[in-house]
Amino acid sequence: MTVEAALLRLASRPLAIAPRALETLLVAGRVALAPPGEIATRGRGYAVSDAGIAVVPVLGPLVARGDWLTELFGASVYGEIGEAVEAALADPSVRGVVMEIDSPGGEVAGMFDLADRLTSLRGSVGKPLWAVASESATSAAYAIASAAERIYVTRTGEVGSIGVVAAHIDQSGADAKAGFAWTFIHAGARKLDGNPHEPLSDPARMAIQADVDALYGELVSLVARNRNLTPEAVRATEAAIYRGRAGIALGLADRVGTIETVLADMTTALAAPAPRRGATTQTPARRVTMTHPVEPDDAPVPETQDEPQQEVHEAAPPEPAPAPPDDAARAAAAEIAEVAAQAARLGVTVDAADAIRRGVAAHVLRRSVLDTLASRAEASAVIAAAPKPGSADESPIVRRARERAAAARS
Repeated sequence: MTVEAALLRLASRPLAIAPRALETLLVAGRVALAPPGEIATRGRGYAVSDAGIAVVPVLGPLVARGDWLTELFGASVYGEIGEAVEAALADPSVRGVVMEIDSPGGEVAGMFDLADRLTSLRGSVGKPLWAVASESATSAAYAIASAAERIYVTRTGEVGSIGVVAAHIDQSGADAKAGFAWTFIHAGARKLDGNPHEPLSDPARMAIQADVDALYGELVSLVARNRNLTPEAVRATEAAIYRGRAGIALGLADRVGTIETVLADMTTALAAPAPRRGATTQTPARRVTMTHPVEPDDAPVPETQDEPQQEVHEAAPPEPAPAPPDDAARAAAAEIAEVAAQAARLGVTVDAADAIRRGVAAHVLRRSVLDTLASRAEASAVIAAAPKPGSADESPIVRRARERAAAARS
């Protein structure tokens, strides 16, 4: 396969790749070519740290299948990345996996399948799967990173470029200069859409655009789901590239850090005991249930250690007592009680509690008692039962009744 044929392979299919890398790959004059043997194959395995953390490299352009082009550009193959992560997660000596990503993205073919595979592995194995953009995780590479539970980005690292691009190379001018005249004999009106030996037709352009739009929608949905973002928020990035903290501010990454930072953080997280939901913690005097949520970066809730001593259960707190009445309310209630007591001595029954509950003013209640006494024909008997007129014990009610009775006799 010639270099030109390799470049045409990239130009003939949709790509999820950063623009700068696309230009480098497609413009042959600006590609630094090297014999295949001088470029080491990368992204085909993993290394394990002393703390039991596996590092899976995801480097260079991403392609669906490996060939000499993979060697030429130092590319990584989707299937090999998935196999390396799966093998690392299944390794008994591995406690967690970190994908170290330095890739501009690559082919759309195979990207969605790998992202789904990583998400499934992360949920089934029970070991942490993190990623770090060191220094680049853009486009298809970012789609892969989004499958991780946590994404780090170096201070100058790049994330984003969430978009799809397709390129068409029109070689018709070069063919004419070289003296080539292509004649196609074909069946099917769309058979030659996008061929490089003639300008791109409008129907072919529209078909490619529709394909790009559909793939873009799927990519947006994948990132939104994996990063717990809305599709509108992902689309609002307009496929831009964000460096370091700018990517964190948009929710595309979680923390700034290098691969060393990630390894240290995961080692610390793995050293902490696993949280047990609904666990309780002991104190010397009582058992207290911990109900506060645990954030991902916090230390997990300690597990309950049952003690041999007799357990002391804390009694439920008593119902709060009603708030005491203020001074004005107490004075009004006392005055109502006094009116009721005076009325009782005069043979008039007053429900003081009901009057207080209904908010009857003391002067209104007193007027009601006086009217009741004045209407009685035996007002004089009432006066006889009252204290001696003019005495200090004579109540205002009795005095008023006595005055009315006297007026009635005159």
